[in-house]
Amino acid sequence: MEKEKRFEKMAVVHPHAAGIDIGSKSHWVATGQTKEDVKEFGVYTEDLHAICHHLKKHGVTSVAMESTGNYWKALFILLQANGFHVILVNGKYTKNVKGKKTDCLDCQWIQRLHSLGLLEGSFIPDNDTEKLKHLCRHRQTLLEDAASYIPKMQKALRQTNIRLDNALNDITAVSGRAIIEAIIEGHRDPDYLASLVDYRVRKSKEEIAKTLTGDWRDEYIFELKQSYEIYLYYHQKIAECDKQIEAVLQERIGRDESDGKNLSTDSLKPKKRNKNEPKINLQELSFQITGGVDLSAIDGVGPNTLLTILSEVGIDFSKFPTSKHFCSWLRVAPNNKITGGKIISSRMPKGKHRLKDALQHVAVAIGFNQKSGALHQFFKRIEYRKGKQAAILAT
Repeated sequence: MEKEKRFEKMAVVHPHAAGIDIGSKSHWVATGQTKEDVKEFGVYTEDLHAICHHLKKHGVTSVAMESTGNYWKALFILLQANGFHVILVNGKYTKNVKGKKTDCLDCQWIQRLHSLGLLEGSFIPDNDTEKLKHLCRHRQTLLEDAASYIPKMQKALRQTNIRLDNALNDITAVSGRAIIEAIIEGHRDPDYLASLVDYRVRKSKEEIAKTLTGDWRDEYIFELKQSYEIYLYYHQKIAECDKQIEAVLQERIGRDESDGKNLSTDSLKPKKRNKNEPKINLQELSFQITGGVDLSAIDGVGPNTLLTILSEVGIDFSKFPTSKHFCSWLRVAPNNKITGGKIISSRMPKGKHRLKDALQHVAVAIGFNQKSGALHQFFKRIEYRKGKQAAILAT
């Protein structure tokens, strides 16, 4: 009762607020704190339109929703299209007091917290960034699925005692693919197969020919053939995905009212491209989208990192008041818990973050692959004082 009285004394920030508890099979909507103010809706399109109509009928202008998974997206977009101010709230910030837990009580608790202004919305990128994020994550899934067939090809070759993995670091590079294709076509002469190796391979042709002498069993060659064809199929779909990503970026540049699309890109210094990076000129496209900022000039930042930045957060950082807020969102800032003037815990928040992982790869490249530069010197200084892991995180 004492807690209820404290809530009643607090000023109402959003007088026309609603709380929605998103579920996989139903959505619970609360427009007030009585049982009559709570209503359950389905998850189909007509049900989502019914929610919008229900909220308008009750004079709601601001909505807070709590969800896990991606069940919230369709309703979130529809509510925004209908003119509501919508925020998506992290579930750990809407935990109710201990006791009986129901969907009805949950949505009422969300409505109460939101009406009192005690909830903050999660970061939601703009529509262009959201579209690009979906394509980039789909591309990453295709890339991981394609990579899962490389060990299958290596296993099929090892079963016939063809140790191509000892001769080449990557059997899916130019030399490895040429040899695999020749084996599938029926060539068995080790000297001929060794002659297909690129001149830049360090091992001699004689040593490579030894690794290509084995027992050519049909069942393993069949497995190799199918695994290689599936691997190529995935990369064909990745190439199609790259074209779609380029189309989205070009559309954004063409729609931009700034002078970014008219900027000269002659000053850009091209960087080396790895085989799994998108086959599009991301350096030039990002230069135009950002209005003339060359993000690739930063040490260690390549096409993959550029694409991750553009797809995960975009170029609008106005939702982060300071760089500290941005670091906290990335989950690289310690979650300090202080009591009695002492820090009792400073653990990093749990959870994966694609942009955080991409920036950590950049930090590793700066620390271990480069030999000079201000960021490299910073990395080495932190590494000397606190170790490699702290240096990677700090950089």
